[in-house]
Amino acid sequence: MDGFRGLTRRRLSRRNWRRGAVAAAICVALFAPAAKAETIGGALAKAYRSNPDINQQRAAVRAADENIPKANAGYLPTVSAEADAARQSLEATGLGADLPSPYYQTSTPRGYGVTITQNVWNGNRTLNSVRQAESGVLGAREQLRNTEQNVLLSAVTYYMDVLRDTAILGLDRNNVEVLQEQLRQTQDRFNVGEVTRTDVAQAEASLAGARATALTAQSNLQASLANYRQAIGDEPKSLAPVAPVTEPLPKSLAEAVAISQLEHPAIVAMLHGVDAAALAIKISEGQLYPTVGLTGQVNKRFDVQGYANGSQTLTGSLMGQITVPIYEGGAVYAATRQAKEQLGQQQLQTDLQRDKVRAAVVAAWGANQNSLGILRAAKSQVEASEVALAGVREEAKVGQRTTLDVLNAQQALLSARVQLVTAQHDQVVNSYTLLSAVGRLSIQTLGLAVEEYDPRVHFDQVKNKWIGLSTPDGK
Repeated sequence: MDGFRGLTRRRLSRRNWRRGAVAAAICVALFAPAAKAETIGGALAKAYRSNPDINQQRAAVRAADENIPKANAGYLPTVSAEADAARQSLEATGLGADLPSPYYQTSTPRGYGVTITQNVWNGNRTLNSVRQAESGVLGAREQLRNTEQNVLLSAVTYYMDVLRDTAILGLDRNNVEVLQEQLRQTQDRFNVGEVTRTDVAQAEASLAGARATALTAQSNLQASLANYRQAIGDEPKSLAPVAPVTEPLPKSLAEAVAISQLEHPAIVAMLHGVDAAALAIKISEGQLYPTVGLTGQVNKRFDVQGYANGSQTLTGSLMGQITVPIYEGGAVYAATRQAKEQLGQQQLQTDLQRDKVRAAVVAAWGANQNSLGILRAAKSQVEASEVALAGVREEAKVGQRTTLDVLNAQQALLSARVQLVTAQHDQVVNSYTLLSAVGRLSIQTLGLAVEEYDPRVHFDQVKNKWIGLSTPDGK
């Protein structure tokens, strides 16, 4: 067999060797270095800075931050001012000998006042509302972290899709050139009577199919380019090769599952949701407790009715009030029972999320573990298909193989090369998918050169903000 392989290799024409080398180079180009190319780190940094999905989730976290001052408002007084003015006319008769009859009086009663209301105790509803808002903020931050993971994984996938589809398009176009040459040689042999019209038709059919496949590959590449632009925010120009991640990955499946159950942001966000649901029960129950408050009023009146024109009065009051709910029509009881059921639902959803994450980790682990074996098999398949095609071509020259045999061997080699490119693509994507499944796909883990977005900055800016309509960024 080794002797036959060496013989067929020596008999290959220079033209066929050159075309075979071009096709092989396209496969290797997926991992070949490029001058001034866009690296995966640079692409992911762009996605982290400008991806709309990440930015809208950051806005959602900032919106959740405002629930803290809203809840804290329960500790602060409410102040209101009121003013009024009126025009009054009085006509009276029979008032006595000292007053004319009829008697006319015109006055302009008016005044203003300030009312201050301060909650003293409301069944700990304010306290529990603040704690619930804090749980909501922490949950929103975990949702942001999960969104960042998903966007980074999508960016890696689309980056590799562009590399893969570019290589496949090159292979398909090279295959069209090879089949064009095959058709030309078959027609020449037909003209001298070495083959039949059937051989020519088979070559023509293969060429037509190859052209259709190349057009499909071009369409796939256009779709990948659009996905890249959507996720990363820039047009891909010259993409550098990517190596699969290895160091940050867990060493065993058991370790991967354990890490995911503790660190995956989707699970942590659900746990904060459980805390918020438990506090909702306490907030609802707080409506059944007495409330204690203080109300202070100051009023200034002018032209007070019953006094002479030009009179003024100044009154002030401070009143403490205790309100004890006795029966609210059953609405509070129903709301409390509802909150308890919602807590149970949230706990079940958290368990469901744990199972989903675990299943994703197991699937990602298996795919990543098998990637290297699949890649080795694909390389072996390409090598064997190249030898087989060379042998079939040489045998066809002496009449031992038909044109169809050559075309089938050519198609087998093309399929093997496409599978190799796909295996290279999948090896990288699977490693990043596993890192995302355990909850550790982040700019810190990847060491990206990009400034980290810190949601605590906005939180600290608004948590104690008592007044003002503008946001910290000036909107």
